[in-house]
Amino acid sequence: MNKRKKTKKAIDAPWSIDYSDVLSKLKVNSETGLTTGEVKKRKKKYGLNKLREAKPKSAWEILFNQIKNIIIYLLIVATVLSFLFSEVVEGFAILIVILINTAIGFYMEFKAVRTMESLRKLGKFNVNVRRNSRTYSVPADQIVPGDIVIIESGDVISADVRLIEASKMQANESILTGESTPVGKTSEKIDEDAPLAERSNMLFKGTAVTRGSGEAVVTATGMDTELGTISSLVEDIQEEEAPLQKKLDVMGQKLVWVTLVVATMICVLGVLSGRDLFLIVETAIALAVATVPEGLPIVATIALARGMWRMAKKNALVNKLSSVETLGSAAIIITDKTGTLTENQMTVKKIIIDDGDIDVTGTGLNLTGEFIKNNREIKPQQNKSLHELLQVGVLCSNAALDIKKGKKTDSGIGDPMEVALLVSAEKSGIKTEELRKELPEAKEEAFDADTKMMATYHRKNSKYYIAVKGAPEAVLDVSTKIGKGKKVSDLDDKKKQEWLDKNKELAGQGYRVLAVASKTTNSTDENPYSELKFIGLICLEDPIRENVREAIEVCHKAGIRVIMATGDQKVTAEKIAQQLNLLKSDNKYIAMDASSLTEESLSKEKNRQEIIKRSIYARITPKNKMDLIDLFQQDGSVVAMLGDGVNDAPALKKADIGIAMGMRGTQVAKEASDMVLQDDNFSTVVEAIKQGRIIFNNIRKFVLFLLSCNLSEILVLGVASMIDAPLPILPLQILFLNLVTDVFPALALGVGEGDQNIMNQKPRDPNEPVINRANWHFIIIFSILISISVLGSLAIALIWLGKNNVSAVTISFLTLAFAQLWHVFNMRDSGSNLWVNEITKNKWVWGALLLCIGLLCLAVYMPVLSDVLNTVNPGKDGWIVIIAMSLFPVLIGQIIHKIKFSTGKHESLS
Repeated sequence: MNKRKKTKKAIDAPWSIDYSDVLSKLKVNSETGLTTGEVKKRKKKYGLNKLREAKPKSAWEILFNQIKNIIIYLLIVATVLSFLFSEVVEGFAILIVILINTAIGFYMEFKAVRTMESLRKLGKFNVNVRRNSRTYSVPADQIVPGDIVIIESGDVISADVRLIEASKMQANESILTGESTPVGKTSEKIDEDAPLAERSNMLFKGTAVTRGSGEAVVTATGMDTELGTISSLVEDIQEEEAPLQKKLDVMGQKLVWVTLVVATMICVLGVLSGRDLFLIVETAIALAVATVPEGLPIVATIALARGMWRMAKKNALVNKLSSVETLGSAAIIITDKTGTLTENQMTVKKIIIDDGDIDVTGTGLNLTGEFIKNNREIKPQQNKSLHELLQVGVLCSNAALDIKKGKKTDSGIGDPMEVALLVSAEKSGIKTEELRKELPEAKEEAFDADTKMMATYHRKNSKYYIAVKGAPEAVLDVSTKIGKGKKVSDLDDKKKQEWLDKNKELAGQGYRVLAVASKTTNSTDENPYSELKFIGLICLEDPIRENVREAIEVCHKAGIRVIMATGDQKVTAEKIAQQLNLLKSDNKYIAMDASSLTEESLSKEKNRQEIIKRSIYARITPKNKMDLIDLFQQDGSVVAMLGDGVNDAPALKKADIGIAMGMRGTQVAKEASDMVLQDDNFSTVVEAIKQGRIIFNNIRKFVLFLLSCNLSEILVLGVASMIDAPLPILPLQILFLNLVTDVFPALALGVGEGDQNIMNQKPRDPNEPVINRANWHFIIIFSILISISVLGSLAIALIWLGKNNVSAVTISFLTLAFAQLWHVFNMRDSGSNLWVNEITKNKWVWGALLLCIGLLCLAVYMPVLSDVLNTVNPGKDGWIVIIAMSLFPVLIGQIIHKIKFSTGKHESLS
């Protein structure tokens, strides 16, 4: 970790004073820059220009996490007791259980953590700075406050800087502000109270210059930057334990008390009945082993790892096993708009000219599209106004396309809005580079924040063609003519107002609207913004990502609320929400501006309830996102947060599960997340939630199976101890069952495909325990049935068949083993088909049964193993008793399923 002293910022609010005053306060001359000696002094004072990096999780820490489980603690106690009472074989057997579980969990989490840490290796790059009156290229982490930085288009800004010069400069600040379009930059001072998104004379660490060039002075580095402030917010957030882990721990604590109570009762009863003290201790250990489901940590780990593997195949990289299940209980998804719901690529969608509206198909950088007018495709070359409008878009631009063979492009260089204009021109058949050669640029009037326009002069024969684009109100104000095909007519105030009304209507629909105009002149000295011929309006939007609408519909069916939290304006957010069907037609709670999320409003219950009913939050800040997450969490919801920008990182850390975009996401966002979407596809989140739900259902099924099996072992031992009968099952036999014949069927339940219609159900109550009251009824009923079959087989072997104790115990042991195997078929949901259901269709169940039957045969007929387990050949009559009595619980179980369904008490076990 890069540790550095807490320092005071080099300068406060540099945007609010003239750049000359900033230079004076930082004691630097912009022409010469800092001296080498001064750089060393400031580096010592302010430290390296780095963010504090998260301490890598050590292998020992990952290993320790695997044994932080109450069931593992109980197994360790059982191991110690076994060794203390000279039960060495039993002690080593339990120890092996602990080692197997720890090894599996360690491997899966170690692999996931190291994969995530590899994402944190930030690429190192250099920065051009002026020092000692010369320009040097130095590593980004070596710059200090006061350094003069030379900036070009395409540069990634490595520190917070105050602009000294800015020529045609625009920067993409979406990772900080959430704004989807680049913002213009100037060197003029602005108001001290200006929010981050409006500090037009500043460039911030982590953002990128999309256009123009300039010089700036570094005002903050490392953790003192805006990016550093957000990173510190992430550090201050404490991670919450996963819901499933909490529930398993609670259940484990209850099992500890059950173990202590049962063992104490047996010891007291044994002493009172005059039994041998060693036998009493042996029985108590056996009961402790029987109480603890040794296979639970192993099966839970493997089931979660299986879900993690499935998600990885679907392009969702999970960095912690417990996060797999957490997704399944998500009731709220809070997502950013730009780059998450939308493509973060501006696209021309509509063109308005004097003779009608024209729709443009295609999105992003796809160079294939159609121009539709009155529901019919038109040829742009045949419409003079449309063709000229598209040409102006090409000429009045500094962007470029990287066009491959055919009609494809991988990237655009420059302002995304200008790139979109070039793409629309290519769609029409205009070869943008050929047009620029045909009409070479002679002069440019850069976009100006005051005029809100840009103009370029192009040589055309002996004259100059002026192409203009800008804000509709500005362009209309300086236009006197309007073109309609080959005709040109006067543009009076009435017509201008009609166009202004049209612009307002389009802006209300969420479009970014540009106006274009032109004129021909004899000299480049002529004012470009006068006597213009108005051509029309261009409507752009950031298109919705593919499949997002369908994924949101699935979420709604699944009872999951999708919340959009964006830095964009309210009107833009509402338009996107309508396209995505985020809002119902009768929903009076439309968008809320983040300015309403004040501490006062959040402190009042009435306001809090109104806030959480919203589905859109506009002009959101990092703190607002964390407040929202906290609000929903206090309301009892499990919250998933999607994001890709630096501004999303605190919320990703705060959420129950943070999900970062792998392709578009920043490194800071990935570091703060629990899961990374490698394909940036919102629908992948829905698939991950589905898998999370299936995992929880599978976990509940195998917990039911294990606990009912273990409780049956407790009952048969307890009853036998009270009636002074031989123990129906010995301690090592219990351990053999709990490790082998219990684990494999439970594992098969844990890795099943699950109910494929599970997304038609509402999210479960996050406070619901793994085992609810109805589940406990199930466990008790079936453990009693299994116990009856085992005690019955022991009685038959001793009384009717006249077997000795060893043979009789072998029969009762095998009866219990096979009864538990068949018990897996009782795990089907009530009302499901007897022969075709989620259990019978699970190939892993059949494989587990075959494997366990083979192992049980080895336990009887393999000399060494049979000696350790103290078993003998039960004989033909013994096998008949074993098969008949072991089938008793599953046969009665199917009758219970039938009765339950016929009385209308249909209930899913999971």
